[in-house]
Amino acid sequence: MNEAFYLLDPADPQRFLSTELTRGPWSPDAQHAGPPSALLGHVIERCEPRPGFQVGRVAVEILGPVPLAPLTAQARLVRPGRSVEMIEATLSTARGPVMRATAWRFKLADPELEIPEHLLPTGARPGPDQTPDPEPFPSTQPVGFHTGIEYRYVTGSFREPGPAVCWIRLKYPIVAGTTPSPLERTLAAADSGNGVSAVLDWDRYLFINTDLTVTLHRQPAGEWVCLDAVTHPQPHGIGLAESALFGEKGPLGRSTQTLFLGPR
Repeated sequence: MNEAFYLLDPADPQRFLSTELTRGPWSPDAQHAGPPSALLGHVIERCEPRPGFQVGRVAVEILGPVPLAPLTAQARLVRPGRSVEMIEATLSTARGPVMRATAWRFKLADPELEIPEHLLPTGARPGPDQTPDPEPFPSTQPVGFHTGIEYRYVTGSFREPGPAVCWIRLKYPIVAGTTPSPLERTLAAADSGNGVSAVLDWDRYLFINTDLTVTLHRQPAGEWVCLDAVTHPQPHGIGLAESALFGEKGPLGRSTQTLFLGPR
């Protein structure tokens, strides 16, 4: 039984063995982009960590299908700074890079800034404990990302086209032997925005995201991340999926995905 989405290669601390839990719902040989995005977050947070700093934005570029194969994950600090710094990270197979990311890491205010209460982000979504039991995920794959997460719809469903509000929780760690960080949980969930809010017929159209950008003004305090997601298709073949991100204590930030649209 798989114990995590990735297993650390004991012979190489930068090499991660992909398990079946990373598999996407439509191909037995390709990963869902959520787990490798979270793996990028995993190595970004471990790159020259500094107390009192927190990642505020991650932009992931998906260079092609990510195979169920060993991945080499590397991160480096490319722009040091006293208050803001940039980190670059890559995921590679034996054939070359398959994903890369840039992240901005910010120094947290200490003491906290005095900001008027009415200017702070507010709002909430019904929690995962207030949602009905989920329907089975429509996949031909018996094991994959869809079995490695728990999802709860507030509105919409995988079988109901249109905007949706969906809570997602990891059932396994991203890397075996570690506890998923708030950033890892958010990146893993955010890549599902275009799936949970799909507006086009899955059998007739392709809607593949080439990227994922997540901006966080706060990180989730618990295991669940909520996507209030909507997809905007265009007849010329470029679409956009965007999600307002929530935790159980309120708003977290936003995520966006640029979509390639086409017929199957």
